[in-house]
Amino acid sequence: MHTFKRLRIAISLALPVFASATSYVNASTLPSSVSQTVQAEQSYNDIQNARVKGVTMQALTLETKVGPLAANLYLPEGDKSAPLVIVTGAWTSVKEQMPAVYAKALAEKGFAALTFDFRGWGETQRVQHLDQPFVEDPTMKTQDIVAIIDAAGALRNVDTANIAGLAICASAGYMLDAALEASQLRAVAVVAPWLHDKPMATAIYGGEENAAQLLAAASDASHKAVPQIIEASSLENENALMYQVPYYTEKNRGLISAYDNKFNLLSWQGWLNYDAQQSAPKQEKPILMVASETMALPQGTHQYLESAGDNVNAVWLDGFTQFDFYDQPEAVSKAVTAVSEHFNRHL
Repeated sequence: MHTFKRLRIAISLALPVFASATSYVNASTLPSSVSQTVQAEQSYNDIQNARVKGVTMQALTLETKVGPLAANLYLPEGDKSAPLVIVTGAWTSVKEQMPAVYAKALAEKGFAALTFDFRGWGETQRVQHLDQPFVEDPTMKTQDIVAIIDAAGALRNVDTANIAGLAICASAGYMLDAALEASQLRAVAVVAPWLHDKPMATAIYGGEENAAQLLAAASDASHKAVPQIIEASSLENENALMYQVPYYTEKNRGLISAYDNKFNLLSWQGWLNYDAQQSAPKQEKPILMVASETMALPQGTHQYLESAGDNVNAVWLDGFTQFDFYDQPEAVSKAVTAVSEHFNRHL
């Protein structure tokens, strides 16, 4: 019998840098270029076609080859031919969290930016009703990115001949995998990338024994009649996936009403066996990594760069933690500046 307590112990081993983050500000105090336009307990999708300082946000549903995906499109006001950037976020996240921060900032720099909820998450789950929701499945999420890129041709007032991808944290690997499949994707940037392979993941989650327990929990969950879902983040529940972890437990940051705050134990099978490093030597498109030695997994970025060609480059920013890159003004501003310069060169 594999208890959620044992799972939490393994998770805590994987989050030493996350737990060290200390300095945060209320989202309402952020400058417009990086602030969330949604306050605590309010969803972006409560504000259809919202207009914020030169940026228009349109809530929509895109019909794709993997089914309907709920999305938000951020457009620079007055520009009907802006290049399109697909923006994705951290594990368990929804489009109203860190993807919205970067999408709005990119729109203010003249890009159209599209965020969306993956299958099984957020508003997409309320449309598709998967039997097994809230699964952090790298393969499925990569498929969703490719599908949203394929469907982007239906968007109006954007330049779909010039499409880029921006991924934050865990979805960096998915976006890099999608770059190998989606011919329309001309450039990629990843911010605070979490890029583990199986040996790295095994070490991060406490070694072979702990990893085996997590994989056994996933196997057990696959044989249950109902989804085996735990709380993703909590300040009180020690059995949560991310117990007392910043950002996700703060209502003025990641703990917004749009956040599912759930994690399906089936996730461990795909997550622990995922190899985000395998795409490195195959990359041919221009790729920028925005990283920090104090983010959660800098060794993943270093290893990726060692295996990749000269088309993959990195900007290293000093002193920023993983969660700083999610929504903190200085980290986001510097990351968006580097990303927008990269896209302007290649789109």
